[in-house]
Order: sequence, then C-alpha cells, then structure tokens
Amino acid sequence: MCDVDQIIARHEELGKEHLIPLLQEIQAKEGYVSETAMAKVATAIGMPESRVYGVATFYNQFRFVPKGTHVIEVCRGTACHVKQSLKLAQHLTRKLALKPNGNSPDNKFTVITVACLGACSIAPVIKMDGEFYGHLDVEKLDRLLDQTSQGASDAHK
Repeated sequence: MCDVDQIIARHEELGKEHLIPLLQEIQAKEGYVSETAMAKVATAIGMPESRVYGVATFYNQFRFVPKGTHVIEVCRGTACHVKQSLKLAQHLTRKLALKPNGNSPDNKFTVITVACLGACSIAPVIKMDGEFYGHLDVEKLDRLLDQTSQGASDAHK
C-alpha cells in the first residue's frame, strides 16, 4: 500500500471538510501532491477530481511536482528586497534555466520565492537545503551553486 493509500486509510470517515488536511498530509509525506493522489482523495471523499484539482491549485502551498535535490528559498522580504534579492532570484532563473514549476531541467535544484526568511540582518539571504547564506551578491551565489554542484555545500556559509 502506497503512502497516499495509508494516509487515506488512517481516517475512519472522510468528508469534503477533510480535503485540505488530506492534501497537506500527503504533501508533507510525499513532498508534493500528484495527480494520482488527487484522484484517490477525490474518490475517498466523494468529490469530483476536477473539484479537488481546483481547490489544490487555488492554494499556493501545494506543489504538483517533486522538489529537486537542492531546494533554494529566496527571501523577498523588505530588507532583502532593498538589498537586491530580486536580482538574485532573476539570476537563479537564468543560470539554472528554471522551468515554470521552479525546477531546473535536471531536477537538481528547486527555487522557491518566500515572503520572508526572518534573517534580515544578513540580507539579502537565501536558504538552501535548510542552511542560511547571507550578504549575497551574484558572484557569491555563483560560487555557492558551483560548490553545491560539486558536493561542497558547506563553503561560504
């Protein structure tokens, strides 16, 4: 039994009010919500698949493709914005040839823009694989990406 089936089976009675919590639980376990998972949820709660898809795509908290090996969160909060984090985000988009879903073509990187990482004192800042990297510019970011690609992600923290 796959994880989605197990998640659904843990609930004795399911109704439409369980839609978002189920999708959240599936994403927490799987890292994203697949079309197959949405179809299984639709069947379990007695809702058309189109409605489940409509609700899931309405909220930006849900991802519909797996994340890459390395996840980069780019802070766009006020302090980071003032210190040119948009330039960093644009550079990542170009350098990694990001697809609209935020993944690089090789799925090595996923870039997500976030409202604030809460690290204003080291703006502009990104969080990559759970580690914060601050006072960045394009050159430092390129070095970090190169080191990460080569497996040395601990440098220049």
